[in-house]
Amino acid sequence: MEINKEVYSTVHHLIERCKDGAKGYKTASEDVEDADLKDLFKKYAVQRDSMITELQDQLHRMGKTDPESSSIEGTIHRAWIDLKSALSSKDRVRVLEEVERGEDYAVEAYRDALKKDLPGELKAIVQQQYDDVKSAHDHVRSLRDTAKGK
Repeated sequence: MEINKEVYSTVHHLIERCKDGAKGYKTASEDVEDADLKDLFKKYAVQRDSMITELQDQLHRMGKTDPESSSIEGTIHRAWIDLKSALSSKDRVRVLEEVERGEDYAVEAYRDALKKDLPGELKAIVQQQYDDVKSAHDHVRSLRDTAKGK
């Protein structure tokens, strides 16, 4: 199946957001001290890796490939630098705030993607991944609110 530039660009953008998330969660899982967050962040890192594979497989089926290198955008890169700073502070609330901020970018990318005219199977995959990303975002936000005592 021939893939148009907008569809390719959309899928590539989602792959980049997933790469950012996988890298951020992996870093967080290695550096956070709270055992529950360590396990959760490992789980989300693995989830994002599988999402990347799924999206790359879709591109492959459409005759395209995605470059392996990751190009983190400035604002997202800053968000993960802020996460590193929060991790070093050992402040649970701050770590969760920064992880949530990183997830905000992923949720936004998926919302934008779902507004595009994506082919059937790809649309279903993007919808499922959006649901997973939104669930992770909301879970992190809930943990943050609990940590803040809200």
